[in-house]
Amino acid sequence: MNQQPVLERRPKPISTALARHPRARLAALLALPMTWLVGVYILSLALLLITAFWTTDPFTSRVKPGFTLENFQQLVTVPAYLATAARTLGIALAVTLICALVAVPLAVFMAKVAGPRLRATLAILVTLPLWAGYLVKIIAMRLVWTDTGFFNWALSPLGIEGPGFGVLTVILTLVYLWFPYMAIPVYAAVSQIPANLFDASSDLGASGARTIRSIVAPLLLPSLIAGSIFTFSLSLGDYIAAMYVGGSTQMIGSIIAQNINLNPPLAAAFSIVPIVLVILYLTAVRRTGALNNL
Repeated sequence: MNQQPVLERRPKPISTALARHPRARLAALLALPMTWLVGVYILSLALLLITAFWTTDPFTSRVKPGFTLENFQQLVTVPAYLATAARTLGIALAVTLICALVAVPLAVFMAKVAGPRLRATLAILVTLPLWAGYLVKIIAMRLVWTDTGFFNWALSPLGIEGPGFGVLTVILTLVYLWFPYMAIPVYAAVSQIPANLFDASSDLGASGARTIRSIVAPLLLPSLIAGSIFTFSLSLGDYIAAMYVGGSTQMIGSIIAQNINLNPPLAAAFSIVPIVLVILYLTAVRRTGALNNL
């Protein structure tokens, strides 16, 4: 009598088990990012906020756990801290505005006017700052703005001198660093605008500037908002540029770096300032409705 072979029961693949259990599939999908978000990012911010209420012993420089509002009171009562926060906010807004003003016409030219070769060349030039390390770019900009640097050498025959190290140099350096984060989303948005809109605007007698202002800019608002979030937040948190090309210019990050070892609670309190400014910026942007189309 012939016996039929016994089929071995193979274990079910993980994909089959996950397909039958949607909750398990969702948990497996979100486990790693939620661990990073909650366990690292949110926890570190919570510890930062807690440390901002502690104190530092003036004799031993040791941090004492407790609860005090003295660190936050210094932020609003010490004129130097207020001036630094206002200066940093102004620099971040200026960098964002300059990046937007340059990115829009450049994106229009690249997407609608330039040929394939010129477009590729411009794309390389725009993204070139992303190819080098951060400190390499900072040192390169420092060499440009020194008294014997490239700027003064190139414009000395015209009798023009560079601005030297200061707030203006910091703004220009940050524009150089963060401009790709504004230019790339704006270019992607311009490339999706139908060409007949430009033709219709030209037929109606609108100039190039009027076309950009009345047609292109409203369509580019979501991409401008997306780029501004990067340029604004990155400029708020930067202080290396101020250290190397700012001369005596200080930003919020400069105060934090100076107090991170001497007075960690004060540094933690000052670290909350750029977080609050970014939240206020995102809230203001959200009220405009521009984030709905992102």
